Amino acid sequence: MSISNFSINGSSLNSTLYKGSSRHFNFLVDEPEELGGQDLAANPVEYLLAGYAGCLNVVINLVAKELGIRIYDMTININGNIETSTFLGIDTEGRAGFQSLDVDIDFVTNATQESIDFLLKNVKQRCPINDNLSHTTPIHYHIRKSSYKQEVDA
Repeated sequence: MSISNFSINGSSLNSTLYKGSSRHFNFLVDEPEELGGQDLAANPVEYLLAGYAGCLNVVINLVAKELGIRIYDMTININGNIETSTFLGIDTEGRAGFQSLDVDIDFVTNATQESIDFLLKNVKQRCPINDNLSHTTPIHYHIRKSSYKQEVDA
């Protein structure tokens, strides 16, 4: 088994704005104004959808090449609904995450429908983001608390 590690590091700039980095890339995460942010960047769930679409793109092309399927053009659009009242703490009964996702993939290809179905079956099994969204992943929190030291005027 070969395991690769991926990580991001960053810090909170204010209550909605996060500045992160991964490898040699820097990015911002913010919320739209209607959710209290400044709308300076995509929000966390939009990044999740973009990550899923990007992962599907890579794995579809990888598996298609292995199967001898030519993809001349492809679009991937993903959309889902979140119950914002749960996220905002108004409703404590619902899920905070996506209720479901709709993944629309349009191909321009030489493949038959049967080949595309086989391709998609393999992609679902091999796409890491699909795996994380489809199965529970253990999350281990490591919280460190630092004491706030107030400056005293002399």
